[in-house]
Amino acid sequence: MDRKIVLIVMDGVGISPEGKEAGDAVKAAQTPTLDDLREHYPWIQLRAHGVAVGLPTDDDMGNSEVGHNALGSGQIYAQGAKLVNQSIADGSLFASETWRNAVDFAKAHDGAMHFIGLLSDGNVHSHIDHLYALIRAAKAAGVSRVFVHALLDGRDVPPTSGGTYLKALDDFFASLNDDTFTGAIASGGGRMKITMDRYKADWEMVKRGWDAQVHGITADGRLFPDAMTAYETLRAETQEVDQNLPAFVIGKNLSRLDDGDEASGIQPIGRIRDGDAVLFYNFRGDRAIEVSMAFEDDDFPYFDRGERPDVFYAGMLEYDGDLHIPSHYLVNPPQIRNTLTEFLVSQGINEFACAETQKFGHVTYFWNGNNSEKVSEELETWLEIPSDNVPFDQRPWMKSAEVTDALIDAIRSGQYGFLRVNYANGDMVGHTGVFRSAEVAIESVDLALSRVVPVALENGYTVLIMADHGNSDDMISVNKKTGAQEPKTSHSLNPVPFIVVSPENDVALDESQSNVAGLANVAATAVALMGLTPPAEWEPSVLA
Repeated sequence: MDRKIVLIVMDGVGISPEGKEAGDAVKAAQTPTLDDLREHYPWIQLRAHGVAVGLPTDDDMGNSEVGHNALGSGQIYAQGAKLVNQSIADGSLFASETWRNAVDFAKAHDGAMHFIGLLSDGNVHSHIDHLYALIRAAKAAGVSRVFVHALLDGRDVPPTSGGTYLKALDDFFASLNDDTFTGAIASGGGRMKITMDRYKADWEMVKRGWDAQVHGITADGRLFPDAMTAYETLRAETQEVDQNLPAFVIGKNLSRLDDGDEASGIQPIGRIRDGDAVLFYNFRGDRAIEVSMAFEDDDFPYFDRGERPDVFYAGMLEYDGDLHIPSHYLVNPPQIRNTLTEFLVSQGINEFACAETQKFGHVTYFWNGNNSEKVSEELETWLEIPSDNVPFDQRPWMKSAEVTDALIDAIRSGQYGFLRVNYANGDMVGHTGVFRSAEVAIESVDLALSRVVPVALENGYTVLIMADHGNSDDMISVNKKTGAQEPKTSHSLNPVPFIVVSPENDVALDESQSNVAGLANVAATAVALMGLTPPAEWEPSVLA
């Protein structure tokens, strides 16, 4: 190799336009290290959203999943949202064996069809239009009862927009309900409180969702007459944004409902029971794996599920290609081949990957093409730094120091030709909408760079510094109705930096590619810096 490489992903650190300081925690933060690196080393901007990372249009914000797929594969694949759009448009989703089996199972057992997923049009984990299409198709196929278990967003969309989506879904059901079909929202809760845990960080989240969806119970035992009442009540009581709202369950007098329950009085209207079909309609994998395990695994030690219902369960996609989670899925995921890791293993190059729990899967699972297993046990070392289970705005430095310690040790060991890490701070804290905490998050990453870069250079490494998408760079939105400024918790559409820091400062970048090239161009650039020839199917290097 001509060079050994350290690749650093500053998660959620984008570049806002010149002259836009309002809401930009990256510009507001004290970042002497980043400022110095950008002044003295070559750098360009990379596209990290839209078609550059395989999403349907350039109106679609990037995210960590597609960003790390692109970084790790060097290619642009049609990603979840685009795949689902195509499958709905051409009818292949509803012609799939999984869809037919789900419909047949529910009808054969006089059961209901349940849809669990993120209720928004954020297009990062799900899209409400996909849900509408699934519900229409269920009715057309003769399913008589449909229930939605709505996970409230507030991260990829405005933080208190949940009522808009709940009302839209209520209105949608009202337009479909008739003598042959009954549809309703059965339960819900914030995405950071129920169901959507990832990387086995907090199984209690999954349990709270399970209890509401399967058993029809919540911690306070209340039942609400409808979803909008639940939402407005919980918002008023807790003063929390959507993503942090507790679980809720809808209840009515079941003597007036034909849902198979012989009990009378106020009961949960749509708990999941034997003979039902359950479809998890998120297309993104990281926060869909654990709930899938809860429904499918016979040996399940993570929490007491109580009586597990006999259902037909499926996901929108296969969320883990190695472990084949779930067993059934509606849309074939992108088949990512010829990844950077596969190439480096073929060259006999030792690799090191490290991140704290919140982003560990991004430098492993997503990096390796949505595969949870190593390409080579001999040549890959993965190190997870356990995340603290506290609100990120309360501890915005997160585990940046520990990740840095591990990276410095790995560099000094001299055994790795390619090292990659993710600093989660800019994204996870940016999602809270707390501006001052996001400033501290960015400053923590800058401090980490001040420690890593000198050690890397002293040991002959070239350092590639970038982000996977924007977030902390765009934290204020304007309410279209009132004109008031509000916290913005979603990702941005901004480009991200790509800085090359080498011991001799002898690297030149093709500046004509600034804000033209995207994340997928990084793999070929890294390999070219190592003195190797990138595979022909990769996006080209941005070296001059």
